[in-house]
Amino acid sequence: MDDLKLMTECECMYILQSKPISKDEDSQSDLMLSTQDNAQNSLEMLLRRAWIISSELTKIVEKLMKNKWRRLHGIAIKISCHVRSMVKEYDSFTRPATEEMLQYERLVVEKCTDLTEITERCAQIENENAPSSVKLSINETLTSLGQYFSELINLALTQEIKGLIEQLEACDNINDMESAIRSLFSLTQEGARLCNLVVQEDAVVVLFKICRQDCFRCLHSSALRTLASLCSVEEGLCQLEKVDGILCLTDMLMDESQGEDTRAEVAAVIAQITSPHLAFTQHLSGFLENMEEIVSALLRLCEEASCAEVCLLASAALANITFFDSLACEMLLQMNAVKILLGACSDKQRINTPHARDQIATILANLSVVDNCASDIVQENGVQTLIGMLYEKSSSGRPSEVSACERVQQKAAVTLARLSRDPHIAHSAIKYHCIARLIELCRSPDERHNSDAVLVTCLATLRRLAAVYPEGVEDSDYQQLVKPRLVDSFLLCSNMEESFV
Repeated sequence: MDDLKLMTECECMYILQSKPISKDEDSQSDLMLSTQDNAQNSLEMLLRRAWIISSELTKIVEKLMKNKWRRLHGIAIKISCHVRSMVKEYDSFTRPATEEMLQYERLVVEKCTDLTEITERCAQIENENAPSSVKLSINETLTSLGQYFSELINLALTQEIKGLIEQLEACDNINDMESAIRSLFSLTQEGARLCNLVVQEDAVVVLFKICRQDCFRCLHSSALRTLASLCSVEEGLCQLEKVDGILCLTDMLMDESQGEDTRAEVAAVIAQITSPHLAFTQHLSGFLENMEEIVSALLRLCEEASCAEVCLLASAALANITFFDSLACEMLLQMNAVKILLGACSDKQRINTPHARDQIATILANLSVVDNCASDIVQENGVQTLIGMLYEKSSSGRPSEVSACERVQQKAAVTLARLSRDPHIAHSAIKYHCIARLIELCRSPDERHNSDAVLVTCLATLRRLAAVYPEGVEDSDYQQLVKPRLVDSFLLCSNMEESFV
C-alpha cells in the first residue's frame, strides 16, 4: 500500500506537470509571457529539478545497498516523473534544444524506463536475498542514468549561460543586462562546478568589458560581485590575467568618482584573488606592479568607510595581501596603517563584529614581524586593544562567529608574543593585566571557546611575559604553565583525550 501511494501520487504529478491545465490560448500566452519576464525561470527550474533528481538517485542507491527491494520501484517512478517533467518544462519555455541535448534527453528517458521496469520486478522479492544479476543490472542502469543526466544538465546549463553572455554582449538595455548578470551570479553560488561552466563561456572577459565602460557604471557593482565568485576557480583567475584585470581593478579602486559600494566590491574581488587558502592565487602577474596603489586605496577605504560591511571587505583584502607578499607590510607601515586600523577598532560603526576584528588582528599579527611596527603600536595604545581582543566573545553563539572569536584571540596572543620581544612592550602588557588574562584562557576552556589553537598561543605568550616578569605569575601557575615543556602544559590544560601537537 505504501508503494501504491507513491506510484499514484507520482502519476498524478506527471499528468499535471506535463499537460496544460487549460487549452485557452490566452492563458497559455500569459504563461509564456510571465516566463519570459523572469530571466531566471529556466535556470531555477533546471537547478531545482537537478537537485531533486540527484537526491532521488542517491536515495535509490541507499535503498539498493540496504536490500530494500520493495521501495525501489516507487523511487524509480518518482525519478522518471521528475525527468519527464523537467524535459517538458525546459523544451516548452526556453530556446530550442540542440541535437546533442535531444539525444541525451532520449537516453535519459530510456534509462528511466529501463529502471522502472527492472525495479518493478523487484517488488515481488520476498526476502533480502535477490539474484546478483538483478542487483548488477540495477547498478549498471543507475550508473548510465547518472552519467547521461549529468551530461544533459551540463548541456542545458551551458546553453542558458551562452544565452546570458550573448545578452550581455549584444544588448544595450540596462535592465536586461542587470538581469543577465544577476542570473550569472546566482549560478556562481551553486559551487565550483557551475563557476567553471560560467567561466568556460568567457564570462570574465565580458564582465571586465562592462567594468571598463563608464556608461555601465550602474552595473559595475553587480558585475564585480559576480567576478569575485568566478575568481574562486583557477580558470576564472587565468581569464582575469589574460584581460589585464588587475590593472582594471586598480583603476576602479583608485577612482574617487566611483561609488563606495563599487570600490567595496573591488576590494571583495581583490580579497578573493589574494586568498591564502587558494594555491593558484600565488602567482598573479601584474599584482606586484600595482600593489602600492592597491594597498593605499584599500587603506583609504578602511579609513573613510561609512559602514561596517565596506570596512570588512577592505580590511579582508588588506589581510590577504599581507600574506600574499611581505613587501605589503612595509608599505602599510609607511602609510601609517597602524593608526588607521586601531582607530577603526574603536569605531563601532566600522568594526562591530568578530569577523571584522579578525581581519584587523590578522593584519596586526603580520605587521608585528616588522621591526618598526612596535613603536607605532605603542604610540596608538595598541597593546590595550590587543589585550581587549583576548576577551572576544560571541553574542549570537553561531558557529561561524565563535570560530571568528577564536581566531581573534589566537592572533592577538600571537601579536603580543611577537611584540614582547621588546621589554618595554612586555612591561606595558603586564601593566594592563595581560598575564592574568592569559592564565585564565589557559585554565578555562570556555573562555577560549574550547580552542586548543588559542591554548597553544596563550601558553607561548605567557612564557614570553613570564621571562620578563616572573614574579607576576603565582607559583602554582608557574609550575604548571611556564616551567614544564610546552607540550606538557598543553596536555595538562587541554580537554582533548590525546594531543596531536
